[in-house]
Amino acid sequence: MADPEEMRHAVARYVEEIHRTYLDQAATFPPGTRGRMPLIAAGDFRVVAVGTRNLHILATTEPLGPVRGQEVELAGARDGLSWTLRFYDPVVIPALGLIDETEEPAFTEIRHALGVSTVLYHLVAQPGSGLSAHQAAHVGAGLANGDSSVARDFETIRHRCRGREDLVDEMAGAAVAGLHRAQALLATTIAPRDTTLAEFATQPRPDLDAVRRALLASVGGRTQWTPSEDDT
Repeated sequence: MADPEEMRHAVARYVEEIHRTYLDQAATFPPGTRGRMPLIAAGDFRVVAVGTRNLHILATTEPLGPVRGQEVELAGARDGLSWTLRFYDPVVIPALGLIDETEEPAFTEIRHALGVSTVLYHLVAQPGSGLSAHQAAHVGAGLANGDSSVARDFETIRHRCRGREDLVDEMAGAAVAGLHRAQALLATTIAPRDTTLAEFATQPRPDLDAVRRALLASVGGRTQWTPSEDDT
């Protein structure tokens, strides 16, 4: 087993490779889409590696405060992105030792223990998984493709909802923050006659992707579209 310093540098290389691949994939998209992708839009952000039963790696734009006590932080940068990578375990944050991950990774509990609510991504490396460059490249490409799809969806919705652009921007922010009900409620405000969106708004934790796709469908999808009188 690698010593702590070797493990930290392995995680740092893994994170840098994720970001490198993300940027390479983003370069294939139109500038407007690329500029709306969360990591690129943020430019400067924090990455946190949390060692519990699993290894959680998450990125956030939220400040973490100065390094204290046994915390360790490494800086990274790549082609316009800059980040700091900080490491936590139950020794540094005792609350992490109370999280039960015997059945599945505890995404929400990890974020709560960190005091972080807005994430750009949140990944988990299962026990026994390697931190290889090949694996990181797959992760980075997947993140970029997913983020570009979301960016294109919101770009299309924004274009179709003239006069409600501020609501669409707020909904996009709620999606990044993981605010499930807020996104659903904003969607119903944008398209108040849509019964599918109204149903999502009654759910305690509506699916973020499902709500966005339902709103996109409500305003005509990604095809050529002319608004009806009710939509104007």
